[in-house]
Amino acid sequence: MKKKLLALLLGSSLVLAACGGGDDAKEETTDKGSTGGETTTANAGDAEKFYNQKCSSCHGGDLTGGVGPALDTAGANFSKEDIEGIIANGQGAMPAGLLSGDEASQVAEWLAAKK
Repeated sequence: MKKKLLALLLGSSLVLAACGGGDDAKEETTDKGSTGGETTTANAGDAEKFYNQKCSSCHGGDLTGGVGPALDTAGANFSKEDIEGIIANGQGAMPAGLLSGDEASQVAEWLAAKK
């Protein structure tokens, strides 16, 4: 009985952690252009924000993995389209559709650049 209760609690906490938060606040970005400074785009910041909300609980905040596989070199193995397909359809224990539409596209493009 105790094992079933523990399994239920652990499973529930994993599901809730995978759902992420719903922070709708917009982040400021900086663009130093051609002056040699670092350029951050709204899409890159949004992609990382979406990843942190929905994916980092399994794949790690630093992309090095955890419950799910490491994604720090995802672009070396998968194209943007491949990654979008995995996000849309799920793979292994990963559920389908944690991100959709523009969010999924932005995260897929961001991860595809990780080589």
